[in-house]
Amino acid sequence: MTGALAQLTPPLRAIVAVLWLLPMALLGAQPLQAQNESGSAPHIRATLLAEGPAQPGQTVTMAVLMQPEAGWHGYWTNPGDAGLPLSLDWSLPAGAKAGDLQFPVPQTLVLQGLMNHVYEQAYAVLVPVTVPTDAQPGSTLPVSAKAQWLACTNQICVPERASLMGTIAVGDGPKDARFAAWRAALPARLDQQGKFEATPTGLALAIPFPATARIADPHFFIAGQGVIDYAAPQAFARQGDRLIVTLARAKGAMAEHPQSISGVLALGPGAGGLAITTVPGAVPKGGTPIGGSAQTPFSWRTLVLAMLGALAGGLILNIMPCVFPILSLKAMALARGNSRHAQAEGLAYSAGVILACLALGAALLALRAGGAQVGWAFQLQNPGVVALLVLLATAITANFAGLYELPGLSVSRSGASAGTVGGAFGTGLLAAFVATPCTGPFMAAAMGVALVLPPVAGLAVFAALGLGLALPFLLIGFVPPLRRILPRPGPWMDRFRRAMAVPMGLTVAALLWLAWRQGGLGLMGAALALAVALLIVLVMAERQRRQGRTVLAWLAPVAIALIAAALLGAPRLAAKPATQGEGLPGTQPFSQAALDRARASGKPVFLYFTADWCLSCKVNESVAIDRDTTAKAFAKAGVQVIVGDWTRADPAITTFLTAQGAAGVPLYLWYAPGAATPTKLPQVLTPQTLPDLAAGAKQDG
Repeated sequence: MTGALAQLTPPLRAIVAVLWLLPMALLGAQPLQAQNESGSAPHIRATLLAEGPAQPGQTVTMAVLMQPEAGWHGYWTNPGDAGLPLSLDWSLPAGAKAGDLQFPVPQTLVLQGLMNHVYEQAYAVLVPVTVPTDAQPGSTLPVSAKAQWLACTNQICVPERASLMGTIAVGDGPKDARFAAWRAALPARLDQQGKFEATPTGLALAIPFPATARIADPHFFIAGQGVIDYAAPQAFARQGDRLIVTLARAKGAMAEHPQSISGVLALGPGAGGLAITTVPGAVPKGGTPIGGSAQTPFSWRTLVLAMLGALAGGLILNIMPCVFPILSLKAMALARGNSRHAQAEGLAYSAGVILACLALGAALLALRAGGAQVGWAFQLQNPGVVALLVLLATAITANFAGLYELPGLSVSRSGASAGTVGGAFGTGLLAAFVATPCTGPFMAAAMGVALVLPPVAGLAVFAALGLGLALPFLLIGFVPPLRRILPRPGPWMDRFRRAMAVPMGLTVAALLWLAWRQGGLGLMGAALALAVALLIVLVMAERQRRQGRTVLAWLAPVAIALIAAALLGAPRLAAKPATQGEGLPGTQPFSQAALDRARASGKPVFLYFTADWCLSCKVNESVAIDRDTTAKAFAKAGVQVIVGDWTRADPAITTFLTAQGAAGVPLYLWYAPGAATPTKLPQVLTPQTLPDLAAGAKQDG
């Protein structure tokens, strides 16, 4: 049958599909339980769920969870050459209203020349439902829908239906955590319109798409039926910040085209997609072709520029406020720079920094290749890693305070203690691990390119970042005049080390605050308890070491147990994150819907992304954002403020950052009224940056 359907024009295919499912449509008027036409259990199980309670007049998201049996699949809103998607006939309380069905990004399935748009794993179709304004808090509203869909294997198709029942609680309460992942599976709405025009063979689309954004194995799922040949190859090319898509016309398609072409641009397996709308307009020719599993075209010029940017970014990280804790480690190392082992220590320290940057970069690239929505400094979004950093900072603080000796941070007057090179290597590992949460000037663009380049080239960019971070210490090791500038070793070094315990102790306090922000008092209390336990263990070990006893036999397993407790045990105590600070008056939390509403208001919009572990973000907020002068200027110009808090992993924020070509935070965007694209602000803001923008918007208005 599929071979015959392939020869039909799109209108005839639709007629055949309707006739095929007519019996199901006639029976659908009866309230039936989930079944297929034979009366047996369905091959795709459907369940109606509500995300959580809602107040009267508010909108709650409901999901129809579709769970296919192995080997079966369901269909997207435009099923392609054959098939039918999920449809719902709602029965809602008086005053309630259901919105449009929101489908996740589909997959392609080609069978005997037919292209279908399907879901071969469990998927959720989301629907916004508005609660009646007269609903009574504390009550439960019954919701039902008659659902119909088509379930298929590669050989057969079975029409199925179900009477779905659900409830909506009116009031306050917890949310269903599964909805975050289901919402992240939806295509992110592109905030700019593209262009399309007819070609002799079909359609050409120009889609706004940052040149630094990653794309692999793209496919355009068109929403309108009967316009293109679904199974024909699609051609993609990059031209600056535009993606050029060439589509073949469907057989028998009418010459006239609609006023707009919309659909979903799938970015590749596990990479999500973008909801696209295009209007008639000129589409540029040419561009650099991509396709299949290709990523952004590689060029040596791009790689060299990215590495230079990463090198400069690493150098600047040495003075950025987000790396102040690491300056304590470097200060101790620099104070020992007159050591005759300076060159060896410089190489060892640099090797540790570069290796750590490579490891973080490799983990980031691997996670993104596997479909995870993560970005730069992803490790600090994990409560277990934060608890581990509390232990590390506690150990370093105790060492600086003289409670025990840690190789590599020793400040003996000779500077030639055993294990110096190994200690310098370990110091470099720690330096990079805690020095790279934030992005600075030059580094943001370089990290964005690193995520786009082929893996080997991307790792070269991460290595350049590590080299930039280690370069000052490396130069001191190999340039004797620089070492001679440093003060000579002496008793002052012991006092200096103890003084450095103060900023490291403040680092411990900051990490405990971050633990509270991420997981409440439970996570903070667990991290504090582990830090106290570690402190006791280190003091005991130092006493036994001074008595000539061997401590490694029992210290190593105890340390491993504490690390395991931090990584695995502490996150289990994490509760709901602490409430985000108010910030500027009227600040809204980020969502694509909130951004769309703000831009539609015709007022300027300031959108920024931050995280509690990003000290650069916090400095900018203190210096430029959360200020009375900024608040007054914004109020006068009617600026709407939206903030995306990335302290904990948020797939929606990660998707948006990726679409903007950003690998991490901070990111500051200014949307002028009526502007098609935002202005990307620098990552270091001054007190006048935002007031000046607001004043300019007021004058333009």
